[in-house]
Amino acid sequence: TTVGKTPLVKLQKMAPEGVNIYAKVEAFNPMGSVKDRLAMGIIEWAEKNGQIKPGQTVVEASSGNTGIGLAMVCAVKGYPFVCVMAESFSIERRKLMRFLGAKVVLTNPAHKASGM
Repeated sequence: TTVGKTPLVKLQKMAPEGVNIYAKVEAFNPMGSVKDRLAMGIIEWAEKNGQIKPGQTVVEASSGNTGIGLAMVCAVKGYPFVCVMAESFSIERRKLMRFLGAKVVLTNPAHKASGM
């Protein structure tokens, strides 16, 4: 897997003399987000602990990157994925999740927290 195997980059001009600062370039993850690592961790933990079995559906309420990460991981591992999100959230995020095979369920944003 390439998730999490992102490069470390030394930040040359951001640290005081004698201090080294490194940053992990999470944008190099497959879907371009640190949430790819979270999604992989969630699914692998669930598999390891018997919380998910082949063919079971993963459902997540998400406004974006976590849902995209889960859509990618579920597509790779063969789990159906359903993302519930308010219809006011980005059309591009919906399209990307659907491209990855997810079902996207839209809710009314007027319902606030219960609408997500």
